[in-house]
Amino acid sequence: MNRRSGRDVLRDFGLVLVSLADAWVHIDVETDVAMFWAVVAALALFLRRRLPLLTFALTLPTALISDAVFATTAALYTLSSLSRHRVLLAGCALLYTVADFLPWPWSSVRASELDEMNDLLHLTYTLATAVAPVFLGQLVQARRDLSLRLSEISEAREQERLLAAQSVLAQERAQLAREMHDVVSHQVSLIAVQAGALQVGGPDAETKAAAATIRQLSVQTLDELRHMVSVLRAAGSRPTELTPQPSLADLQRLVDTSGIEAELKTDLPEDLPATVQRAVYRTVQEALTNVRKHAPGAAATVSIRQIDGTIRTIVTNTAPTRPALPLPGAHHGLVGLRQRAELLGGTITSGPTPDGGYELRLYLPATDAR
Repeated sequence: MNRRSGRDVLRDFGLVLVSLADAWVHIDVETDVAMFWAVVAALALFLRRRLPLLTFALTLPTALISDAVFATTAALYTLSSLSRHRVLLAGCALLYTVADFLPWPWSSVRASELDEMNDLLHLTYTLATAVAPVFLGQLVQARRDLSLRLSEISEAREQERLLAAQSVLAQERAQLAREMHDVVSHQVSLIAVQAGALQVGGPDAETKAAAATIRQLSVQTLDELRHMVSVLRAAGSRPTELTPQPSLADLQRLVDTSGIEAELKTDLPEDLPATVQRAVYRTVQEALTNVRKHAPGAAATVSIRQIDGTIRTIVTNTAPTRPALPLPGAHHGLVGLRQRAELLGGTITSGPTPDGGYELRLYLPATDAR
């Protein structure tokens, strides 16, 4: 039993005791019928929270046949605090007024007594006694609803505050990702390119070995940096750290789900270095994305071949059949692909075709140039 239910039980016991005391004061002990209904009314108060309407019905007879009306008043108050049916409450208040106003037994009422019974002052007092618990119960119900509403508003404001904090955090992550991509990534790429040049044209073997080490570390750092940028840009989505890196085996699914009419032609072996496979995959992915964005209705052909130790990836699309919608973009896709190709010792070119389409070519060495 929790603390609240314990207080409720004690309160119910108190109401029962007060109701029995009211019956002891206003009812003659020898009046069996009146005392019986008074005890029933007092004990019925234990049911007032679960069955408020039945409780009121069980307490109504004691108000009819005696002056012990405390139990009936308490039952009507409880019913009013729990029910939202205004017509029902008005009917119960009217029944309470009639039961408390009319004398008992009705057969003993004489005409002269009827004149006294219709006394306006008596009727007003009886009606006020019946209406008061109804208004008090409705007031308590309104206060309870108001407290609940205030609690909901407080929770909504707290949720709004959390959402605002998450929005600020997402903006900070996006800004940090842009800074890392535009500044740090560019500088690391330059380091890798310069190290590659030194590796090729170094004066001695020791210098070439050091340059190769610098190039390898720069490329690894750049890959990790790009992965960190993707994590930052996720900004609350599912973790990207657990996402597997794409390979050539995923190309067919990429083409099939590109949203355009595309055909894949390839005969590459599956034992290519992982970096080469990722470069080919990302190049095809970016090319198909550009076709979908800038050449609506165009068909694309993806051709990947290995010729003389070079992986040749060519993505060609036909002319668009309808005008392209103006879509926002950062124009970093081809720049990133070109940087990746250069780091792997390859080249990437792109441009329009004579028939109004577009073509992107990626040439990579079949072995990891790092």
